[in-house]
Amino acid sequence: MKYAIEVEDLTVAYKEKPVLWDVDLNVPEGVLMSIVGPNGAGKTTLIKAMLGLVNTAAGRVSIYGKPYSKQRSLVGYVPQRGSVDWDFPTSVGDVVMMGRYGALGWLKRPGKREVELSLRALEKVGMAKYADRQISQLSGGQQQRVFLARALVQDAKIYLMDEPFQGVDATTERAIVTLLQELRAAGKTVVVVHHDLQTVPEYFDWTALLNVRLIASGPVDTVFTEENLRLTYGGRVSFIKHNGHNTDSDQEKRAEAGGI
Repeated sequence: MKYAIEVEDLTVAYKEKPVLWDVDLNVPEGVLMSIVGPNGAGKTTLIKAMLGLVNTAAGRVSIYGKPYSKQRSLVGYVPQRGSVDWDFPTSVGDVVMMGRYGALGWLKRPGKREVELSLRALEKVGMAKYADRQISQLSGGQQQRVFLARALVQDAKIYLMDEPFQGVDATTERAIVTLLQELRAAGKTVVVVHHDLQTVPEYFDWTALLNVRLIASGPVDTVFTEENLRLTYGGRVSFIKHNGHNTDSDQEKRAEAGGI
């Protein structure tokens, strides 16, 4: 099996408190994978470690066998919407165009091809008519679609997305799911930090269960089990797949995923 991402013995600590501990994770090429776990599980930190955005205490991350610093052009990233300064004075088209700077270099001005690629990406997410609008004037769901377009225009082999469904309406969520499945069908590898356990079997074919340590990873059909979910959430989960049926209890409903 060919791996797009390999994480080995990864440990990350903030002020001496481990956020990720000795994580080993292999992500096969061409899967649509969710990373799920409770608040504080280290899900966002894992994505950032893959991108070299946080310092690691130990371990390494490889993108197709090489450090991320040598494979940047292969990876597209969609950060959490809440981490972005949406008041920055720029247009939708300019935000998407930023996705082409890695291929162009920062000193070369975008040309006709870059404009066409950006508009095509905006059309893909249903936002072409907003190309000239200020990014701050969009709704939360529209902003999320724009950041997806920015990642798409990179034409990457791997896409890392941090809570792309957070704060979007049902229509936008369905559009994002369709887009992710199209990326997988095109042979791309997509890794998504996700919080809604009920939709994991429907949206994804591969999953990683994380709570500081990696609990399990693999195909959803074999890994997304009641036992593994209880190990991940400490016995409190918002969704458990049991004998083909969904079960919820008052205690389980109290659990809510998110993450550092």
